[in-house]
Amino acid sequence: MSDLSRFVKAYDVRGTVPDQLNADVARAFGAAFVRVLAREAPVPSIVVAYDMRPSSPELADAFAAGAATEGADVVMAGLGSTDLLYFAAGYLDLPGVMFTASHNPAQYNGIKLCRAGAKPIGLETGLAEVRDEAQRLLDGEASYATGTGTAQQRDLLTEYARHLRTLVDLSGIRPLKVVVDAGNGMAGYTVPAVLGDAKLDPLPLSIVPLYFELDGTFPNHEANPLEPKNLVDLQAAVVEHAADLGLAFDGDADRCFVIDEQGAPVSPSAITALVASRELAKHPGGIVIHNLITSRAVAEIIAEHGGQPLRSRVGHSFIKAEMARTGAIFGGEHSAHYYFRDFWGADTGMLAAMHVLAALGGAKEPLSELAGAYERYASSGEINSTVTDQHAKLGEVEQRFGTGNEVDHLDGLTIRFPDGAWINLRPSNTEPLLRLNVEAPDTVRMAQLRDEVLAAVRS
Repeated sequence: MSDLSRFVKAYDVRGTVPDQLNADVARAFGAAFVRVLAREAPVPSIVVAYDMRPSSPELADAFAAGAATEGADVVMAGLGSTDLLYFAAGYLDLPGVMFTASHNPAQYNGIKLCRAGAKPIGLETGLAEVRDEAQRLLDGEASYATGTGTAQQRDLLTEYARHLRTLVDLSGIRPLKVVVDAGNGMAGYTVPAVLGDAKLDPLPLSIVPLYFELDGTFPNHEANPLEPKNLVDLQAAVVEHAADLGLAFDGDADRCFVIDEQGAPVSPSAITALVASRELAKHPGGIVIHNLITSRAVAEIIAEHGGQPLRSRVGHSFIKAEMARTGAIFGGEHSAHYYFRDFWGADTGMLAAMHVLAALGGAKEPLSELAGAYERYASSGEINSTVTDQHAKLGEVEQRFGTGNEVDHLDGLTIRFPDGAWINLRPSNTEPLLRLNVEAPDTVRMAQLRDEVLAAVRS
């Protein structure tokens, strides 16, 4: 029998198929999800979508069957990206369920849950209760009800595309050639609908597709653009086609990475600052959230554009909670998750990509110059080190580098130095790792500080 605690994570469910996640488990989760929601309000309808992994349709159907035993009616949205599911949960005002393992390898699948209006669900906000109720059903300690909820198919792709088009107007931009690497993931389904669908007004975009075939075995490369090796094909194609930019999406297309016309990655910090400036033009004085390992240029640029920067812990549950608490207009992370108040506070890589297209299409200079205005400092990127005692090592680093400098513990250990350099060292929640990020005014200082801290961490 499956031990659900092994693969129910802080924010979602993520396990291997079929030994951990299978139809029986999905059915139990479906019944448990509705049962937990019904403790708060009458039995809801729910909306379910799934990605291109071979196991996803069966798991989604099993989940819907479980939900129906509790009397819930299910809107089956079919294939979709995670942000399409968030759109559905907001647009239809229904709790939502997405079957995806995002960028994980082919043998994985998973479940992302949200409340109506795309409000997130994590272990501390309902997922633990769903897990425990599902475990009781699987163990025979609880019984399935005998409700007869219905399932109805509904294609939301065009409505999703039309909604995004209302948020960013691309109709008047200069013509752009864009290479898009979908990584055989869901962007191969959503990009044509949003940026090139004949059902909507044509846009001045020439799309060069890479790996748009939906294939959850990922035959070309992992759908994880956070790894530099997975950007190589896109970088080469941008140069080969003399494109204006490249876009790379992860497997469930909720994250988007950007490549400039020279084939160089544009940092997610620069994209956060660029999009923030555009959102602040629409919502003057608004709050913009950035996690604590984005570049300090982000907070500077937000303030320069009249906004209020708000620093957050790393992770979408913290960003979304702060979005809801403060009414922030936008939020960005170093991992290329971008959150929009106009999108129910949820993250959408597609909307961030559209902002980049609008900014570039309204400028005369190439993307390398446009993005350069938002890149002010030298960054190490995230570097992982295996340690035997995370807490003890954090204490050692703080003792060695923190004396006389500004220190805080919002998320791990952050130390700021008088010359503007800073380090953040965070423990992984799932592995015996410490994650280091370093930023400094120039590459020489960054490399020197990076090497000193790494030597201390790994000693």
